[in-house]
Amino acid sequence: MTRGVRGQKQAKSLEPIRWLINKPISDKSLDGGRLVLAFCFMEVCVDRAKFKIFARKVIIYTRGKVCETPEELLASPLFAELLRRYFDELAATQSYLLRVLGDRTADADTISLFVETLQHLAKLPYTKVPSVVPGAEVFFRDMALISEFIEQLYNYWRSHDRFLLCDSEGDILDQRPYRTFNSSIETLTHLIRSVYRDIQENITLSHPRIYRQVTAGAEIAAISLPQKLQLPGGVYEKLYKIPVIRQVLINPPLILNPPMNKRTGQFVKVERNPLELVEFHQDEWLCYPARVGPLLILVYFHARFFELGFTLCNLFELAEDEDLNRQPDAVYAFGAPAGSLDGLGVFPTVFHEDAEHDLLVAAAPCDDAFGYFGYLKKMVLTLHNIKMMQAGKLPFHGAFVKMLLNDYGEKNILIIGDTGAGKSETLEALRTLGEGRIKGMFIIADDMGSLDIDEDGRIIGYGTETGAFLRLDDLQDGYAFGQIDRSIIMSPSQVNARIVLPVTTYALVMQGHRVDVVLYANNYEQVDDEHPVIERFFSVDKAFSVFREGTVMSKGTTTSSGIVHSYFANIFGPAQYREVHDRLAMIFFNAFFSQGVFVGQMRTCLGIAGYETDGPARAAEELLERLQQVASK
Repeated sequence: MTRGVRGQKQAKSLEPIRWLINKPISDKSLDGGRLVLAFCFMEVCVDRAKFKIFARKVIIYTRGKVCETPEELLASPLFAELLRRYFDELAATQSYLLRVLGDRTADADTISLFVETLQHLAKLPYTKVPSVVPGAEVFFRDMALISEFIEQLYNYWRSHDRFLLCDSEGDILDQRPYRTFNSSIETLTHLIRSVYRDIQENITLSHPRIYRQVTAGAEIAAISLPQKLQLPGGVYEKLYKIPVIRQVLINPPLILNPPMNKRTGQFVKVERNPLELVEFHQDEWLCYPARVGPLLILVYFHARFFELGFTLCNLFELAEDEDLNRQPDAVYAFGAPAGSLDGLGVFPTVFHEDAEHDLLVAAAPCDDAFGYFGYLKKMVLTLHNIKMMQAGKLPFHGAFVKMLLNDYGEKNILIIGDTGAGKSETLEALRTLGEGRIKGMFIIADDMGSLDIDEDGRIIGYGTETGAFLRLDDLQDGYAFGQIDRSIIMSPSQVNARIVLPVTTYALVMQGHRVDVVLYANNYEQVDDEHPVIERFFSVDKAFSVFREGTVMSKGTTTSSGIVHSYFANIFGPAQYREVHDRLAMIFFNAFFSQGVFVGQMRTCLGIAGYETDGPARAAEELLERLQQVASK
């Protein structure tokens, strides 16, 4: 679906791409027998591939405009390949739609004839097509059938995750991203939709009365280019030529179905730098340079996990150009070739401290078992937490929110707890129930952050993400967390269905806010006379013990279930550095009490059947009352 003629000066650089394109897809040397993504730039001659399809992904690479006319679209190699694959799927299921071919088989000649028929059908009523395309009459013997075939072919295309990557090396596309996106993703969307409608109208000889403006083109577009990053030499030279994402356009809400919907195991510290074992084909990888709190973390992700990698844009701020002028704090290779990390551990989600270069390096395998966004997000946050501890700051796993109370001023609440403990759900209930009593509510950290002590001894909190990764299962009616129309939804039909959406700004995350209340989210205990909704702790030892034990009723976000314990509800860094974290945590817990911070636990009851909505709502109401009492003293 792209066009253009290659210039002579780049001919040499395309030789590796030609080698990849000409390799049989069944070649077992390519990624263990799996399909290999070849970046196919727009300058390649029109008879060369400029796309790659594997599983349910279509990736188009371009350095200019996409198809602009129905003729170009229907004559493109991508359309021919999609049509061939669609016929193959129909044959595999013995679908009744194959009857559209009459007594013909879906061989190359038939597909060619069908494409030619559609090219004319996009301009002419079906009654006139056989007169200009000999043999086309076979497709029009059952008009209801061919109309249904076109409808399902359109749906087949839309069932793929669709990506459009603009490589702007050597031009200024990245300086005018809106023009690039308008001339690519918007053009493609309108063209595909209009061709589909024209063909259907020329089959039915009527106009529909209802038009649905579905996203028919690419769902995600990005401008990426080779960029010199401040990486050391040696093993890091492997990363030098991997394109760096500079702008992203998405068409939300997106619905994705990644291969896995749960995370298992822990991230393991290893003595060997995993980059020594990972081979990078620059045509198969992209780099998302993420601002994670004060850190710059370069996330490299393989094409097999494109839908997960691009979801980062709803979670972490994309680094500015000036950020890329300094050395990154960490590097993460998400999608290492199958088997390359096996020698590093039983469960090869690993990280390494490169003390010589002051870099953390992490890697996870390119395997469906790791095709869950949690492996991407949580490893990034693990790297952040380790860096924070090394800087003398205390990382936390929790939600931190600033509240402006009517007549009571500002109060900042930190709720610490494991995934599914009810942190976000309680805050959303608070947002709803606090109408008329809360002037403003601002998310500083939805999942991870860090604490520092300023020169006056005050505890100051910071966030990491600008977005949230939430369980759809627990978001009940009325708990409208942010704006759904900006969201990316994952595995909506499964347990642990998730939504990723922006909820705050990087400026607010990094501003630094005084901590007034610290609560542990207890989702497993019933509320009664001896177990109040909110229980205040009056000693450092009691508070330290409850937070350190990290008890929670698992909500099925990992492969664990029932009552579980995790060190400080945070296996993402603190659990691997317990001695360092214990020392820091004791310093901060003593500071909580010396500064008069309200420290306690809040029983959300989210893990108790039947209380998924009422529990957080009751906790929110009690929290609001406590805040007003504390503020009025």
